[in-house]
Amino acid sequence: MSTDLKSMHMGQITSFFIPNVTLVGEGCSKEIPARLKSINGAKPLVVTDQGIVNAGILKVITDILDAAKMKYAIYDKTIPNPTDKNVAEAFDLYKKEKCDSIVTLGGGSSHDCGKGVGFLAGNGGKIHDYEGVDKSKKPFPPYVAVNTTAGTASEMTRFCIITDTSRKVKMAIVDWRCTPSVAIDDPVLMMGMPPALTAATGMDALTHAVEAYVSTAATPMTDACAEKAMEYINRYLRRAVANGRDKEAREGMCYAQYLAGMAFNNASLGHVHAMAHQLGGFYDLPHGECNAILLPHVCEYNRISSRRRFGRIAQLLGELTQGISADEASRKAITAINILSKDVGIPDGLIALGKKYGKEVREADIPTMTANAQKDACGLTNPRSMTDAAVAAIYKAAL
Repeated sequence: MSTDLKSMHMGQITSFFIPNVTLVGEGCSKEIPARLKSINGAKPLVVTDQGIVNAGILKVITDILDAAKMKYAIYDKTIPNPTDKNVAEAFDLYKKEKCDSIVTLGGGSSHDCGKGVGFLAGNGGKIHDYEGVDKSKKPFPPYVAVNTTAGTASEMTRFCIITDTSRKVKMAIVDWRCTPSVAIDDPVLMMGMPPALTAATGMDALTHAVEAYVSTAATPMTDACAEKAMEYINRYLRRAVANGRDKEAREGMCYAQYLAGMAFNNASLGHVHAMAHQLGGFYDLPHGECNAILLPHVCEYNRISSRRRFGRIAQLLGELTQGISADEASRKAITAINILSKDVGIPDGLIALGKKYGKEVREADIPTMTANAQKDACGLTNPRSMTDAAVAAIYKAAL
């Protein structure tokens, strides 16, 4: 466990949100029909994306549904960084096909889009109405989330991130009602994930664990989850990137990303995510890689807030810290993050990341992104307060 307690939370009431049921392990996706029926779902809308279709994963799931003689409709137009338009379109199909439940299949994008449908199916209105914390009033339809990455942990969280296309801003929706009823993490579905996506989603999971661990809302329960997640990411991510058919590594990363999800779902996050959301909303850049690039820079800024915790992060990521000062140990956490990021092939800056995806990341956009990042709910639990100048300086350093 951690070397210090967040004493400010001792004696206070804390909350802990997870799905009612979670299945992890080879072949557990075969239980989708039975689990959906158990929560009174008869005809789901399957929300997914073209990557899942092209990889043949959707057919694996529809074959399972067909074998159970379960009716369903398919929305497969979710895009990375799903938008308000995606949600509206998917909900229109949900109504047209008279669906009564939701199955999301994919990574964070598919899950977030499906959660958006859940808000509208259960509560009406527009997805923009739910930006913020716990804005819904009524339950979701029966909801099973089937995960294919490791990952965002969106299959088990109360977070839903949707891009508002008019403002070019990612809306952070945090609502306990959007926690899936059933989460399914089948490593078989992750075997074909390419190395670059494996790396990006793995670094996303690391960011979740690190930010939750140093969050001002951390508790002993979230600490336990975050520590184990970091240990497993250090042990398995390089292996999963090197060989996607490594079953032990894939299953290890299933557990790692889920544990990281348990941590941040309850301790929240920090300024890495607050800033990364703006890069996704402004440039439509992949969330995991944005997090990976920003993580060491934000950690360097936050390090003085809890040097002992950062020293523990260094240990969990494989660094030797015996016989050195707390300050030296805390610096090793940033070293370890940079080494892991380089080992798995993350681009070395935001400009390089933009070029990879045909986008131009411009210093001139930093003031707008800074202003939006400062409004993002994820920044509320960052362990060190950030001025506009500090946020802008980190963006600039990460270029």
